[in-house]
Amino acid sequence: MEDSEKKKIIRSILYPSVFVSLLWFVKFFELALDLDLIPYGLYPRAFSGLIGIATCPLIHSSFDHLFSNSIPLLVLGIITFYFYRPISFSVFFWVYFMSGIWLWAAGREAYHVGASGLVYGFASFLFFSGIFRKERTSMVLALIVVFLYGSMVWGVFPLQPQVSWESHLLGSLAGFITAFYFRQEGPQAKKFEWNEEDDDNGEWKLEGEEDAPTLKGESKE
Repeated sequence: MEDSEKKKIIRSILYPSVFVSLLWFVKFFELALDLDLIPYGLYPRAFSGLIGIATCPLIHSSFDHLFSNSIPLLVLGIITFYFYRPISFSVFFWVYFMSGIWLWAAGREAYHVGASGLVYGFASFLFFSGIFRKERTSMVLALIVVFLYGSMVWGVFPLQPQVSWESHLLGSLAGFITAFYFRQEGPQAKKFEWNEEDDDNGEWKLEGEEDAPTLKGESKE
């Protein structure tokens, strides 16, 4: 394995792991000092609730709540940072703050806490990126997301009063918009064009390549 590939893998694991570790640190901090951080969550349409746009994903009501968000955050985060490395930080911040602002504007009047909006945002981004890009790897990732987390779709409906389905729905919408906005950046489907040197002898080549070989489904590095 080349050093550049090793660094890419390490960074893809590192950044989501650091964020998830931060979530666990916040929970242990809350427990160690016998604090209740729920009032620092997001409370819609209240001036004091604005801070929740930044703090909401960091606060969890219980360890079960935190654990249920940690695994998908790691999995989806690593996939995003590995396959969409050039735009991964932009995707993270867009989903983070877009979903938070919308939740503050449209959520129910209650304290909303937890990183599930990010989970839905990452899942939505990966799924719709595969659709918008029509690129093989992106489409495979979309299918993997459906296989692993397809059941999450029920979370965007108001089926459980104690669950912030709004954060799920708005996180998904933020992921959709982010996937559309960045559809021209990151991995792209290969384009082929017919190169006619004369009427009798033509060949397919990748767009933008010179002296390309006859089409074999491969591209030059």
